[in-house]
Amino acid sequence: MLSSSLRASRARAYATVASSSSANVASINHGQPTSSVTVLVKAGSRYETKPGVAHCLKNFAFKDNEKRSALRTIRETELFGGVLSTSLSREYLALTADFLPGNEAYFVDLLASQITSPRFARHEFQESVAPLVQSESTAAYNDPAVLALDLAHGLAFRNGLGASLFASAGNAVTNEDVKAYASKVFSKDNVAFIGTGVDESLLQKLVGEHFTATGTGAASSPASKYFGGETRIAPSPESHAHGPQTVFIGFGSSSVAPELAILSSYLDPTTSLKWGQSTSPIANLIVPGTTVKSVYLPYSDGTLAGVLIQAHDAAAVKTAAVGVAKAISDVKAGSLTGDSFNVAVAKARFRLASQLEERASQVTALGSKLFGGSQGLLESLPSVLEKTDASAFSKAASTTLSSKATYVAVGDVGSLPYADELGL
Repeated sequence: MLSSSLRASRARAYATVASSSSANVASINHGQPTSSVTVLVKAGSRYETKPGVAHCLKNFAFKDNEKRSALRTIRETELFGGVLSTSLSREYLALTADFLPGNEAYFVDLLASQITSPRFARHEFQESVAPLVQSESTAAYNDPAVLALDLAHGLAFRNGLGASLFASAGNAVTNEDVKAYASKVFSKDNVAFIGTGVDESLLQKLVGEHFTATGTGAASSPASKYFGGETRIAPSPESHAHGPQTVFIGFGSSSVAPELAILSSYLDPTTSLKWGQSTSPIANLIVPGTTVKSVYLPYSDGTLAGVLIQAHDAAAVKTAAVGVAKAISDVKAGSLTGDSFNVAVAKARFRLASQLEERASQVTALGSKLFGGSQGLLESLPSVLEKTDASAFSKAASTTLSSKATYVAVGDVGSLPYADELGL
């Protein structure tokens, strides 16, 4: 009985993309027990007009506006049993409401009012937004892994995708800066309403009723260009002095770069079975207490991929880093062929395909269709990888890996290796 219900539910799966008179609308619905609507705005850090302003705008979500106070928003959401959340990436600001089916009208109205009638009260900025931004930035800078990846983006892309996700004390953002940025990004062409577990025709109708855009034009930033580079950060007594020694080794591209998805999967030491042996070339170099995580971050016009190594002992980090550098050098020389190549491709395809089962990834995929007018990146990559043969990969990887590496060391910079010591 359960199996037939699941099959029937999956048979109803569909996704639609449309453009209403007021905003872009998309929905995917396969009879989920809960629904969600996300307002996706091209207002990530790559588009910001001042460093940190996107971070501040994110934390202004669900504050007072012309229709509801923040307290009323919270209380009414609780009465409906809903959950509100926000997230910020380098490309998108997302405001999401998760709720039970049947409450679509209320939550579409609530989300629309966040875009059409924000108040940006000065006292909320000073008493709530600014302290929260500072707290989140401090937490990020105290986490060596988060800090390393944030610095890696700056080295890899400099501007645009290289902009930090976090506001810093050195770039003071004012309430007026946030207002100005919001007026730029809260426009018809820059906003999309994306539903999951919601009928597309209903969502389009509700968006037309509750959302009236105040401007046109989409946010833009310079096309991404990969640079690479090296930086080393020593801990200060009040920051991440007790965190693990951390090194990030990566490469990037100003395109989708399927070869980096394959490389990332090849280097990933994660096993397919709990007690199985990893096929990664660096698996045997990882000493107990060392964590090695494969990183693959695709964007609309760029990619950053690599390996994040952490351990409490700098020597253990160096041992793993030497192995990673050698494996990259071997791949550059054309060593990834045969079954090893096929396994890496299959692993990369599965990883990307499985991401599409997550709501956040579904929203991003539909958003890229709405804003870019083409098949979503996460949706298209598995098929691109399937058509990539070993010869094409070797040629592309050789070109990509011949560029300057992106290398970040956080911790005991006197003991952690330099990039050139690893042959990068």
